[in-house]
Amino acid sequence: MGNGSGSDPESSSSGWSRAPGLVVKTLFLIGGAVLLKRLTKSTTRWDHSHVVSRSLSGEKFSKEQASRDPDNYFNIRMMSCPAAEMVDGSQVLYLEQAFWRTPQKPFRQRLYMVKPCPKELKCDVEVSSYAIRDAEEYKNFCDRPKDQRPLPEEVIGDIGEHLTTIQLSCCDRGKRCLYEGSAPPGGFPNSWNGASYCTSDLTVLKNNEIHLWDRGFDDDGNQVWGPKEGPYEFKPAPSSSSINNDVFSPLNIFPQSTLDKPIKGSFILQE
Repeated sequence: MGNGSGSDPESSSSGWSRAPGLVVKTLFLIGGAVLLKRLTKSTTRWDHSHVVSRSLSGEKFSKEQASRDPDNYFNIRMMSCPAAEMVDGSQVLYLEQAFWRTPQKPFRQRLYMVKPCPKELKCDVEVSSYAIRDAEEYKNFCDRPKDQRPLPEEVIGDIGEHLTTIQLSCCDRGKRCLYEGSAPPGGFPNSWNGASYCTSDLTVLKNNEIHLWDRGFDDDGNQVWGPKEGPYEFKPAPSSSSINNDVFSPLNIFPQSTLDKPIKGSFILQE
């Protein structure tokens, strides 16, 4: 009878024993939410920029694509590496392209500036290309020891004419790519081979693969330079042993006089 109006000692004890468990679960949920917020917040605009910079860097070849479609694509070597950093944190990369057989003779040399998109634009990373004021001094920049390269302050001083800007956005979930984008509508002025403007498309894929599609058009919208079938597909360099085994591949034994001539619909040899 006495227990009728009072509390049950066992039920009271059980309630207290459950309380710490509830507290732990609550703290766990709160801690998880805070951690998730921090992890989400940790992927900053600059993180995206750094991923693109790293993906663009290194030695890459279009060999596989040239094997599949030798009529429209050459085996091109693309080499890029960090060259300087601007005051605002923008990364400056040196990039050159050359035929596989003559890497010491690049036919295209550029400085690329990689930085986050301005907040007012609906993109994540902005990649701009520039001419180099004294391009001869930069040949094989990435292959040289660092003490034999132009200094970062010299690189910044040699940033020349602005050529193109590509606005990249994160790829939708389920796609093979990490980032993709293109130049704004209307492209950028270009006068090579009868062009009046040029466009650029860039896709950054997993495993540091890069797809790059530069094209020139005349006033009537006719394409006058650049590959017509699709972008160049640059994949990271294979091992040196694989390269040596392919020295006598048909892709690598064309006379240099043949390679020096632009082929309609193939890679543009633009100065």
